[in-house]
Amino acid sequence: MNIQSTDPSKLTSISEYYSATQLRADRWSSLRETAESLHLHGIEGRQGKKLLATAEALFEALAPIELYWAFPGAHAFEQLRRMLEHRSIEELSLAVRRVARALTSGAYRRRTIPINSGDLDNEDFEDETALSLEDRAMGRPYFEILIVDNVNEHQERFLRNNLHRVRRPEDPFIYEPVVVPSLEDALMGILFNHNVQAVVVRPGLVLKSENVMPILQKYLHQAADSEDVDGMQPGDYGPEACRLIAKVRPELDAYLITDRSAEDIAGLDLGKCRRVFYNQEDFLELHLNILRGVNRRYKTPFFTALVEYSKQPTGVFHAMPISRGKSISRSHWIQDMGAFYGPNIFLAETSATSGGLDSLLEPRGPIKEAQTMAARAFGAKQTFFATNGTSTCNKIVTQSLVHPGDIVLVDRDCHKSHHYGMVLAGANVVYMDSYPLHEYSMYGAVPLREIKHTLLKLKAEGKLDQVRMITLTNCTFDGLVYNVQRVMEECLAIKKDLVFLWDEAWFAFARFGPTYRQRTAMGVANTLRETLRTEEAKRAYEAQQAELEGADVEAWLDARLVPPPDARVRAYATQSTHKTLTSLRQGSMIHVNDQDFKGEVEQAFHEAYMTHTSTSPNYQIIASLDVGRRQVELEGFEFVQRQIESAMAIRKAVQTHPTLKKYFRVLTPADMIPEQYRESGVNAYYNADQGWSDKWDIWTKDEFVLDPTRVTLAVGGTGWDGDTFKTKILMDKYGIQINKTSRNSVLFMTNIGTTRSSVAYLIEVLVEIANELDDLLDDASKMERRSFENRVKALIEDVPPLPDFSRFHDAFRASTTSPEGDIRGAFFLAYDEDNCDYLTLNDALMTRLEAGEELVSASFIIPYPPGFPILVPGQVISTEIMAFMRALDVSEIHGYRDDLGLRIFTPEALEAHKKK
Repeated sequence: MNIQSTDPSKLTSISEYYSATQLRADRWSSLRETAESLHLHGIEGRQGKKLLATAEALFEALAPIELYWAFPGAHAFEQLRRMLEHRSIEELSLAVRRVARALTSGAYRRRTIPINSGDLDNEDFEDETALSLEDRAMGRPYFEILIVDNVNEHQERFLRNNLHRVRRPEDPFIYEPVVVPSLEDALMGILFNHNVQAVVVRPGLVLKSENVMPILQKYLHQAADSEDVDGMQPGDYGPEACRLIAKVRPELDAYLITDRSAEDIAGLDLGKCRRVFYNQEDFLELHLNILRGVNRRYKTPFFTALVEYSKQPTGVFHAMPISRGKSISRSHWIQDMGAFYGPNIFLAETSATSGGLDSLLEPRGPIKEAQTMAARAFGAKQTFFATNGTSTCNKIVTQSLVHPGDIVLVDRDCHKSHHYGMVLAGANVVYMDSYPLHEYSMYGAVPLREIKHTLLKLKAEGKLDQVRMITLTNCTFDGLVYNVQRVMEECLAIKKDLVFLWDEAWFAFARFGPTYRQRTAMGVANTLRETLRTEEAKRAYEAQQAELEGADVEAWLDARLVPPPDARVRAYATQSTHKTLTSLRQGSMIHVNDQDFKGEVEQAFHEAYMTHTSTSPNYQIIASLDVGRRQVELEGFEFVQRQIESAMAIRKAVQTHPTLKKYFRVLTPADMIPEQYRESGVNAYYNADQGWSDKWDIWTKDEFVLDPTRVTLAVGGTGWDGDTFKTKILMDKYGIQINKTSRNSVLFMTNIGTTRSSVAYLIEVLVEIANELDDLLDDASKMERRSFENRVKALIEDVPPLPDFSRFHDAFRASTTSPEGDIRGAFFLAYDEDNCDYLTLNDALMTRLEAGEELVSASFIIPYPPGFPILVPGQVISTEIMAFMRALDVSEIHGYRDDLGLRIFTPEALEAHKKK
């Protein structure tokens, strides 16, 4: 909680807040404290006057914000202001306390909160999250609708009363309306108020908002950037509002009430408007449509079917003794398992694909419907569930798309499942290097110029027709995000049918943040499907082709290439739903947006899916994917916003706390992205002198951006390496769990479950660590201090350089002028132990390499961390790679055996394979 000063001049500046949601929460908390202090101390004297001035300043700060929320609502808010004006302090203190506590606890979602002190209230402000799951499940979900209409107070009351009048006890949901006057207010409202699930656009709306609060105008800038709406006629405001709502929050339902003719409306772009009402005030019909629209997203076909199945009395005469919990309930020795998990998980266990359930391998019922709903939610044309992780998803996509001998461009630093997928598919792999971050022992991402150069080189070799696919990680483990649209457009300009596999294992949440969505595979694929068809796209392509006719490679590399209008949009995204959204472990999805899927890929995809998917998939995982989809369609926007806010709070705390700054540093975009890839020129998301940067501007322009939910903390200044800091300090001492480390950094990832309390605890722990280091150094002897400084220097300055991919050995290459390699041939050649030898990592090995001897890896060598191969089968071992490997101080190296050494091919095996 941010405790405010009672002096209005010392209230935390609005510019210090990353979001208006944080500002609102803290201002209400401060108003409650101020009102209670007024009640306790009175309004007389200097203290009383300061408190009154603070209360007035807080009301002034909250007034423009409360316009967009149904609770407490504009009418109740004005009531509170009048209490202050009339100096009804006791009544004000009680009312503000009720509102503030209801906002914090979520009680307003379950019942009416009285404002006036005379109204009875049982003060039941128990936090929603503290209620039992059963109690919460019994309540009706609450949401708000945004009505866009420039009406007076009497007309607004008419709208509210009529919507309240048509409510029915059997309604599955409960909602409250918020009325705003303009198109701009509607855009700010849907980006600020996460409770909004539907927008009703009426004919009386105006264009401009009178709300000029800067922190809210930031939302408008995000929503309407690059949109020219000033020249519109008033009659177009309604349809344009629907279009922009679909652009900004595509998951919301929009309803247009218009007096224009059906013929006029039919020719307009209404976004995803669910229904148009013509000049009528049928509130019951509108009410029913609103409920129906929300229920469309609320449905969980497979989860519901599984729940119903668990209620059926059945006799189990097939596999799975654990089904219905029989093998547990009859046991004398494993009752603790039943007690721990509870009965429902076993009631829902079955190997049956009937009785209302479905088959994952041949879905025709609720699984099929659940996958269709997931495709809608994530912007895909088809979506497939996976119950054994994204590693399997990557292999499925690769095997279904790549034929033996096809050339595939691969990010060398991608997850190892892609490399193994190339082996299975028999691809000829061209590895592309990411830019290195030597100082932090991590790699960035593959520059677009590197990708274009690789494609143009293959084109010059006459091999462009063999190039099938490109695989890139978006976003990387460390949070680097590609400009997906630019990559796809420029690659398609060179090869118009190139297939893109975007590994979005850590990016499933991105669909539900407007800033993020523009850099997702499915979002960009849908955009390209629309823009490539336009006349403007055709003219731009023809003009550039005339300009580049006869140009050299450098001109192509320097140009912002334009794709041909007949380019095929072929995008696949694999997502670890369980990593960033709500799903049981190993719950993942494959999203497809491929114009040639039906005609070319579908059968092969089906076979690959059959190859890698268990015939006994875990139904609990499938159900969790179904429910996770429901959650993000209804509250993903809210949760993602809070996730970002949590990460930004960590950034600000570390950068501004005087003790933390001594030992820790949050890596900024400038640290992780070289200047040439940051066209916006922005160095950091937060600067103590300038405040918050415009994230929308960064994400619109730059080649690479840093996902703000990933907070990489440089810990070299503590004298501990990343792995020690993670294990010995954070986990063992404080119970804080993290995953990714480098030699001198640790990665904190916020997610949709991160709370402000957990952020506060992390900051508290870091401060405690920093204070202990202060105390330790204060008492240290001269030699102890020198030892500490040496450790810090070793971690910060003496960092081994990161090696690039060397090359495939000639035995696994079609020609010495082309970079692709037969990774499958190398992989299986190593199956015969007679083809392999082992070498110890010592000075003698380095001497042999420096003398020019070609030694070739017979296996994948994957240090963890960082977790990507530094050697693959068939790769020539360079001195740089060996130097890096010898300098590693990681806990494990997959593919390397200490007792034997480095596995390489014998010269005889290489020569024999070369002659084949």
